[in-house]
Amino acid sequence: MKQMRLWRLSTLLTFCGLMALSSCSNEEDTDIVPTDAVEQQLQQMSLREKVGQMFYVRPECLDTTIHFNRSGGIDESVDDITKIKLQAVNETMRGVSENYPVGGIILYAHNIEDEAQLARFIPEIRSLNGSPLLCIDEEGGRVARIARNSNFNVQTYESMGAIGATGDPRNAYECGNTIGTYLHRYGFDIDFAPVADVNTNPENIVIGARAFSDNPEVAAPMVTNYLQGLKDAGVTGCIKHFPGHGDTKADTHFGYASSAKTWEEMLGCEMITFKAGIQWGCQLIMTAHISAPNVTGSDVPSTMSPIILQNKLRRELGYQNIIITDAMEMGAITQQYTNAEAAVGCIKAGVDIVLGPQVFTEAFDAVVKAVEDGVISEQRIDESVRRILRLKQSIRK
Repeated sequence: MKQMRLWRLSTLLTFCGLMALSSCSNEEDTDIVPTDAVEQQLQQMSLREKVGQMFYVRPECLDTTIHFNRSGGIDESVDDITKIKLQAVNETMRGVSENYPVGGIILYAHNIEDEAQLARFIPEIRSLNGSPLLCIDEEGGRVARIARNSNFNVQTYESMGAIGATGDPRNAYECGNTIGTYLHRYGFDIDFAPVADVNTNPENIVIGARAFSDNPEVAAPMVTNYLQGLKDAGVTGCIKHFPGHGDTKADTHFGYASSAKTWEEMLGCEMITFKAGIQWGCQLIMTAHISAPNVTGSDVPSTMSPIILQNKLRRELGYQNIIITDAMEMGAITQQYTNAEAAVGCIKAGVDIVLGPQVFTEAFDAVVKAVEDGVISEQRIDESVRRILRLKQSIRK
């Protein structure tokens, strides 16, 4: 009887041990082979492939025969990139993209001739390494790359300020839906619109009537209805320019600009529209290159400020989706930072997508080196790429 009890005890312990080993094995298998499609894709990507997803660039950035200078122009003979009119993918671009994959391409007015050219160009772009999304600034009003082109027969709008003045958010929905409908038809995925700034400074030379109102309570429902209009048409919107470019005098396209507001003042104005967009569920927020010294205690542009992007936008406002920079080729960045410093600095600050670096390959290599040198962790890169892949997944369903 005693031997029988010992045998049973031994059998029970052995069974428990096997169960414990089996349990551990299952947990390890789950880590190795995740069931989530995005996580599976992320694990299969090389570092260069991951970094590439974090760059959205103009087509010219893939043509390394075009040489950009520090002032934003190109080489000695051409000081205006619009004169090049790059409107098709060439062999240089294909070759560069093999080693420098890119997550997105933004088209400007000079890249677009007419419907026939656009119909050829977009499939060429989609075939580039990195499976790029197609983006455009089509706000309506004076910032409209397609609507202001006489070769396109689409509805035009006076301004978002004029829509805001009607006081009826349904007009903002109609605007967003109309713009989204023709963008979707032409093949675009993302529209960098609407402007969520509140135009509180009459001396502002860059926002003005691009904003819906100087009253955040009026602007907020306009912003969310415009976003809904885009979404219903099959296009993803992006609110801009966080933490608010409406109360500035200078233009960040050309140099330094700042807001003197405190965070408490912003909460009572600018943040009303951004909070509305976040609550609605916006997928992208674009940063402003303005400094906010009374919020951050420094003159660092918001695009490169962890206080603005992580402490305020992520933690305090609870935003969990993609943070994208305004174009990094703008004077507010290029006059203070090199391509490498800017790209690495904004990612360290919390940015997910670097838009429009002045020299793409230089910025790309700098980010890869920063990871290899331990300046940026690969886990930090994964955080951003995970968000980007989820966006792509939702767009391409």
